[in-house]
Amino acid sequence: MSRSIHRRTFLTGATAVAFTAALPATAARAADAARAGGVRVGTAFTLPGERVYPEGIALDPRTGAAYVGSYANGAVYRAVPGSRATEVFLPAGADGRNTANGLKVDRAGRLWVIDSTAGVDVYDLRDRSLIARFTVPADGPHLVNDLVITADGTAYVTDSLTPVIYRVTPADVARGGLATLVPRHDLSGILAPHPSDAFTLNGIVADPAGRHLYVVDMTGGDLYRVTVATGAVRRVTLIGGDLTHGDGLELAHGRLWAAQNASNTLSRWRLSADGASARLERRFTDSALQVPTTLVRAHGRLLVVRSQFDKGGPMGPGVPEEPFTVAWVDGI
Repeated sequence: MSRSIHRRTFLTGATAVAFTAALPATAARAADAARAGGVRVGTAFTLPGERVYPEGIALDPRTGAAYVGSYANGAVYRAVPGSRATEVFLPAGADGRNTANGLKVDRAGRLWVIDSTAGVDVYDLRDRSLIARFTVPADGPHLVNDLVITADGTAYVTDSLTPVIYRVTPADVARGGLATLVPRHDLSGILAPHPSDAFTLNGIVADPAGRHLYVVDMTGGDLYRVTVATGAVRRVTLIGGDLTHGDGLELAHGRLWAAQNASNTLSRWRLSADGASARLERRFTDSALQVPTTLVRAHGRLLVVRSQFDKGGPMGPGVPEEPFTVAWVDGI
């Protein structure tokens, strides 16, 4: 998410699932026109309600269901494979949550939902019960933004106002109840210099073995590799471009996809074998993406959240086009 394109720009961050839908109204016509260079954009499914401003998306590795969070009210929506519309899974304001940005579903059937200024909630998908809540530390400004869950079930959470990555272990979740997020990796002094009010760390992914984390600095346009075991941090050399406005990330088979929100861009990068560099392979920019915040990859295509944050949301005034939608994108 992003409060201001010029002053504050932050937005957050697979499995096989097939979502197909007829393209509604004006967005459909704009999307159908987005075919430059073999890239096609359409509408995967719609979200109910007004002024939803979706932000995060996650896929359930067991069922293929997709979950989408609302930045505006904290609701979480669910779409099952083959559905053209989502249903409300967790209502607005559930458990006092004001926003729902970063989302993930783990292999144990739990849904992780970030409330940007409060912390992270963990739900049991079977009965929608709240299992555990991890709150932001009391010191300093915090804006938790995105998360990744590694192969051993450990979650790592980014903070866009304090350049740290928090860690939540499976044992932490098993204890349940209320706890405080604990910083695990500190990138202070490592990130490129920023204005004091700039948003930094955002999307985060991990390699399949969980040895390395990759996290984007959306203001600096850089990508960093964090070695989990040692905490060593290295700036990844980006060849052919940068990741300014970088938000949600997706990593599979040595390729990294990024949603670059304010520029209406999706980019694809090839990581080197050691993860020390990444080469830009493809970049697609089009207004049909409607300020893309997060994305997941399924069946060779991307599912991309169209936030419309620039139309009456946190990035600018205006009137959004309704219904809000999640796009599918082929060819990148």
